[in-house]
Amino acid sequence: MKGLFDLEGKVALVTGGSRGIGEMIAEGYVTHGVKTYITARKADACDATAKRLSEFGQCISIPADLSTMQGIAHLVDAIQGREQQLDILVNNAGATWGAAIEEFPESAWDKVMDINVKSPFFLTKALLPLLENAASAEDPARVIMVGSIDGLNVNRLPTFSYGPSKAAVHHLTRTLASHLAGRHITANAIAPGLFPSRMTAATINAMGDQIIAGTPLRRAGKPSDMAGVAIYLASPAASFITGVVIPVDGGLTGARGTL
Repeated sequence: MKGLFDLEGKVALVTGGSRGIGEMIAEGYVTHGVKTYITARKADACDATAKRLSEFGQCISIPADLSTMQGIAHLVDAIQGREQQLDILVNNAGATWGAAIEEFPESAWDKVMDINVKSPFFLTKALLPLLENAASAEDPARVIMVGSIDGLNVNRLPTFSYGPSKAAVHHLTRTLASHLAGRHITANAIAPGLFPSRMTAATINAMGDQIIAGTPLRRAGKPSDMAGVAIYLASPAASFITGVVIPVDGGLTGARGTL
């Protein structure tokens, strides 16, 4: 039982790993002995985060634009050139857009859906050989999707494509879990609530106090909250867990009372 959360020697890839939720997850893995690759569109930010996290362990930056199939292919080629297997894939890279419904552009809808739903599917597909090389019945390879409580609830902001995209991520997770179980690969999703980041800055400015007041635990999430669930899902403790969506939201989804 002492090794239930041991990740020493594993190899992980965290997309969108230069900041926010991805950086929280990457730091958790690095500090637990995981050789962690991070990717992000902006090379400078990706390199800077990798340099910071390398103070705690192995963290390697591979900048890539996952909004295009060419960017996905570049990332996959880079990983395949360095590793024979991949134990953990965290599909975290995401985007949002806010505008009044009368002004919401088609290009924004497509951007959010492409990055949040299309890209993680095709990246997972392309990395299946490396995931299978790491997989066994006793210790499956792990695909961890990052959804959102906005895919479980309806928020009040005009981010019309974001919530539906995250609901799709949750269902894609269940679909992958079903299809990949026979290959000894699990697929689970994390649905974050309010965590301070660049992406959530507008939400926090608009209604952060209101969200916290309505959260049973009365606070926003902190990095260790996100790292903890990501470590759990990648660890031996979760080897019999697949197809689930775990809200990490201080009880906002599951424990909030009604008037």
